[in-house]
Amino acid sequence: MSVYAAERQQTILGSARADGRVEVASLAKRLGVTSETIRRDLTALEARGLLTRVHGGAIPVEAFTRELGMAERIGRRAAEKRRIAQRAIEELPEGGTLLLDAGTSTLAIAQALPADTPYTVVANSPAICSILTAMPEVTLLQIGGRVRATTGAAVGRWACDALDELTVDVGFIGTNGFDAIRGLSTPDEAEAATKRAMVRASRTTVVAADSSKASSVHLHRFADLDDIDLVITDTGLDEDTADAIRAAGPKVVAV
Repeated sequence: MSVYAAERQQTILGSARADGRVEVASLAKRLGVTSETIRRDLTALEARGLLTRVHGGAIPVEAFTRELGMAERIGRRAAEKRRIAQRAIEELPEGGTLLLDAGTSTLAIAQALPADTPYTVVANSPAICSILTAMPEVTLLQIGGRVRATTGAAVGRWACDALDELTVDVGFIGTNGFDAIRGLSTPDEAEAATKRAMVRASRTTVVAADSSKASSVHLHRFADLDDIDLVITDTGLDEDTADAIRAAGPKVVAV
């Protein structure tokens, strides 16, 4: 493979991750090569497991990655999630209202909540709600809806309608991916709609996500980075990526 071909393929991969899809014709025109050359590049990238060919172009493989269930995710990067949770506690409004999205990072936040402090908490995860019901000072508002087996999140119209009636001081949102260009994304359409409603309901929006989610793009975008006030992640996030995210809007804290 020539150096030029390697550089061209890196450009193609970057475009696919940024835009969610690339087209053969537009790439050929942009890069000044034939459509056949682009098709060979896409085939090479697919062979490396980076793109999936579709009619007329390709989609980044992240868009088709199998979504892990709660049982698979709960033990992964546990130390990082505990540090993220402890830092998230510093953002709690004194005696105010907060929202906890479903997810393992937000589950860690629920576990880290000081049990003797009165809060009103909105949550759409039965697992998180079961923790909060054991805290006598917490007033819990449980969001209903269809509970996804994969994530344990209540999603759909019932959840979105309830969230549209609320305004909370701070919302802690989980995400499958956060990217400087494509924003926050998740594989499931109903989950994306529910997360979108959570962002709307929050005066201050905090994303709690470990660094493995960085630069990952999934099928459904639910927020742009300038919709977010703060990203709390771990020190595995490289500085260039952190700077790009900051430039897009939110403050970034790595712990």
